[in-house]
Amino acid sequence: MSAIIHEHDDHHHGPAYGITRWLFTTNHKDIGTLYLWLSLIMFFVGGVMALLVRTELFQPGLQFMSPDFFNQMTTNHGLIMIFGAVMPAFVGLANWMVPMMIGAPDMALPRLNNLSFWILPFAFLMMIATLFMEAGGPNFGWTFYPPLSTTYAPDTVTFFVFAVHMMGASSIMGAINIIVTILNMRAPGMTLMRMPLFIWTWLITAYLLLAVMPVLAGAVTMVLFDVHFGTSFFNAGGGGDPVMFQHIFWFFGHPEVYILILPAFGIISQIIPTFARKPLFGYKSMVYAVASIAILSFIVWAHHMFTVGMPIAGQLFFMYTTMLIAVPTGVKVFNWIATMWRGSMTFETPMLFAIAFVVLFTIGGFSGLMLAITPADFQYHDTYFVVAHFHYVLVPGAIFAIIAGVYYWLPKWCGHMYDETLGKLHFWLSFIGVNITFFPQHFSGLAGMPRRIPDYALQFADFNMLSSIGSYIFGFSQLLFLFIVVKAIRGGIAAGERAWDGAHGLEWTLPSPPPYHSFTHPPRVTEAEAHS
Repeated sequence: MSAIIHEHDDHHHGPAYGITRWLFTTNHKDIGTLYLWLSLIMFFVGGVMALLVRTELFQPGLQFMSPDFFNQMTTNHGLIMIFGAVMPAFVGLANWMVPMMIGAPDMALPRLNNLSFWILPFAFLMMIATLFMEAGGPNFGWTFYPPLSTTYAPDTVTFFVFAVHMMGASSIMGAINIIVTILNMRAPGMTLMRMPLFIWTWLITAYLLLAVMPVLAGAVTMVLFDVHFGTSFFNAGGGGDPVMFQHIFWFFGHPEVYILILPAFGIISQIIPTFARKPLFGYKSMVYAVASIAILSFIVWAHHMFTVGMPIAGQLFFMYTTMLIAVPTGVKVFNWIATMWRGSMTFETPMLFAIAFVVLFTIGGFSGLMLAITPADFQYHDTYFVVAHFHYVLVPGAIFAIIAGVYYWLPKWCGHMYDETLGKLHFWLSFIGVNITFFPQHFSGLAGMPRRIPDYALQFADFNMLSSIGSYIFGFSQLLFLFIVVKAIRGGIAAGERAWDGAHGLEWTLPSPPPYHSFTHPPRVTEAEAHS
């Protein structure tokens, strides 16, 4: 009898083989891997769309595409990068790392985990398929303002609405899973204030997802009703209000910005102490800063709408609350710098991306402060200055943090070190490319170039040519990243348990690669280990 039980246990301790392993897996590492590969594929799909946009803008005049196709590319690029590249990448990192960092055997709701992933490929297929339909894909910008997304929308808007619903459902299920796992499955001794910063940022991000994804679902449902069922939520001719859509959308949209950046703060807060070989400076203030940012994110949404004719009291309120967010964000930046100060720093690839994150994300934050000033925003609104601002936050912000996290944990995942020389080459190409792409856009925006236009006046030609050259450098250098990752997975120098000599945390107590089930017996966490 004991032999039978033992055999049964063995059967459950390893993965299945073939495609069924990936279709039916409930293992957090497998699902994390699926999320990360999906996000990389979507990153390249969205990147190709961005390169098509930049190719059209290389010179003034309509060169390669109709204005309608250009609008389809800008819309899908935004949607795919946000919902297809950045969010699934962070969820993938959470799936891989949260159980290992809190000493749990797996995620709390493994079957829900499987479902929340497998919804996504179908959602993106549905959205991308619209590009090949007769009416064409969504062409109204990723913010899908009515009446462009209702009265004047292509017939395929219905596919877009259902795709957004599916993405939202996936995010809500993933968020529930992360919250339950973190609150219920921490190892003995791991109190909330002993959790790694990455866990804290994801716990708070998951609550943000739960709060705002239903708001997005409500907005797209109202769009669907306006298109198909004769309602007039946003149709001024029927008594509706298109500005109401903006209020609903940005009540989702601004917390969404922090959903895209808070997990990045967590990753950077793991990497900098490792390579500075010092504990994170001001751990508690970092936790409170993340919580403050999340709470404030709900009361700043209308800074996207200063030009709609808001009353002065509303403009002042949203201006001051937006500026207030700079305080906890500044706390985080100063704490990262203080952690590096007089540390025994080494500059491996994850640290290079982390330092670039701190510098370039701060530039994006400063331009955000400029946009927060209401009278100045009248000048900046809907110009390339805004494009430069949010790309500085999301590319050297969110995407650099994701890349840094992959380089940092890849030796733990696959058991091999990546090629450090190629990693540094990838960093410098990305760093140079991203700045050549987005820095000139500040100037073309200040000079008055509107966003989302396929053609422009001759005065903007030089800045646009520079931006396009930078986009090719940045875009094609990501193929090198793919090569480095695949090369490390296939083999290389073996990584020990602690791949980095300054690394601390429960994930570094496991072998590299970790066993299929991480912790069969929960480890015990002491105060000394928590932030060493």
